[in-house]
Parts: sequence; C-alpha cells; structure tokens
Amino acid sequence: MSTKQEYRVTSGGLTLHAIAQGNPEATPLVLVHGYPDNHTVWDKVAEKLEQDYRIIRYDVRGAGRSDKPARTRDYRMALLAQDLEAVVNALIPGRPFHLVAHDWGAIQSWETVTTGALDGRIRSYTSISGPCLDHVGYWLRERIAQPRSGGTTKVLRQVASSWYVMMFQIPLLPEALWSAGLDRLWPGFLRKYEQIDDAAFSPLQKADGRHGVKLYRANFLPKLLRPEPRKAACPVQVILPTRDSYVGPQLAENLSRWTGKLTLQEVDAPHWAPLSNPGVISQSVREFVQAHA
Repeated sequence: MSTKQEYRVTSGGLTLHAIAQGNPEATPLVLVHGYPDNHTVWDKVAEKLEQDYRIIRYDVRGAGRSDKPARTRDYRMALLAQDLEAVVNALIPGRPFHLVAHDWGAIQSWETVTTGALDGRIRSYTSISGPCLDHVGYWLRERIAQPRSGGTTKVLRQVASSWYVMMFQIPLLPEALWSAGLDRLWPGFLRKYEQIDDAAFSPLQKADGRHGVKLYRANFLPKLLRPEPRKAACPVQVILPTRDSYVGPQLAENLSRWTGKLTLQEVDAPHWAPLSNPGVISQSVREFVQAHA
C-alpha cells in the first residue's frame, strides 16, 4: 500500500511543502498545480498513477503550505522555475522524470522546459490548459497582423475568455473578493460549472486565492509585451479540454515550431480536468509517458 512522505524544501529564501508517493524505484512523475489551487488538485490523478510511478507534488510559492512572499516580484517566472528545480533536486536528485502541469502550473513549467536548467532530466512534458506566455505573445502579434484571415476574431475570442487576467491586475480587488467570502462560494462554482460533484470547502482556499494573483501581476504583461523565443528540448503533449472556458484551442496554433515533437490531445472535459476527469487525464499521461520512456 502506498504511503505519502511530506518534505520541506528550501528554494532561495523560501520553504516549499512537497509530497512524494508511489513506488520509490519507479519512474518519477512531477505534477505542478495551477491557480487558485494547491497540490491537492492532483489527488485523483495521483491515486490512479501511484501504483506504477513515483509521484512528486508540491505547493507552489504562495499556495498551500508553502511560504507566501509578500512582494509581487517574488513570483516571477525565473523564481518559479528555481522552485521546481529545488524540489526535484531534493526529492529525486539526479534522476530523470516526466513533467505534468495544469493551468498556472503549466504556464510556469514552460519556463523550465524551454530554458535548459533541467535538460536531459525532463523526458517529456504534458501541459494542460496552460500555454507558454512567450508563445502567446508571438501568437497575439501574428493574429493581429492577419485580420483578413480571422486573426482579430481569434484574439477577441481569447481576450473575452481571459477577462479575469486584466481584473487580477487591479490592486487589492481580487484579494478583497477572496477575503469577502469567495472561498466559501468556490466549491459551488466548481460543482456547477466544472462538473466536480465532490468539490468541498478548503480552509486554505482563501489564502491560495489571495496570494496567487501575484503570479498574474508579476508575469503576464511583461511576457506578452516582450516575448522571447522559447523552444522545448523534450517531447511535449498539450491536452486540450474541449469545454475549457478560459484557454482556447487557438493558443495551440503553430505550436510545433516551438516544440519540435508535439502531440495535441483533445479531451471532452472542462478546465479543471484533473478534478472532473481524472481517469481521462491519467490515461493520457500514462500513454504519453510510456511512449517516451
């Protein structure tokens, strides 16, 4: 029977909460969560994969039981990539692994996959509903420059889906909403709009929501306004939930030029697919990992 081991990992001046479960000798899978979640968003997927893999999870800075920096600049991509490196070096030192990430976890993991800090160790990368912001910056420029071929329409469609990104730039407003009781309403939102029937209140939800907005403020505008060319050094799978209300499939257009070997996998699921459709996600991950063992 699998047991979970908890760790405290130091990254720079911060301490991160990390968990390992499954067979210690098996191939490691590292799962990175998004916003406004913590490592528990992967509970159902981890249960389905732990018999065959070593599952590594952690609360990103600002979430769960990890430290929560007060300064917005302490949530920049380079520091998030440093955190991932610190976790794998502490829990699976020197070992190759497969990386799987959702939402903001996927956005920040593109930084690691495309910068080379863990080249040779990341055997594959599965991104779920979390594009690389640099790639999005180039995509926006190219589509705006092609109005006659429908580029403007695609941009407007994505902007409408990502309305919350600009709201998160407003100082204090998102924090006030979470403090006013959004955390109590969150399970109802997940049940109604994401088909997560067992969504339950978490006492960590308010803090996860309040601190995590700094991810958006520290990274979105700088990345979109000054994108850098970023190419992945490992095979990439992008899982596209067809009922995702926030990240449209258009953001995966021409992605192969940044990834080389690319697999696009559509799944009939909403945005929080790891919670609503864990069987589908775990199977897609398993097949992709086996193909790139």
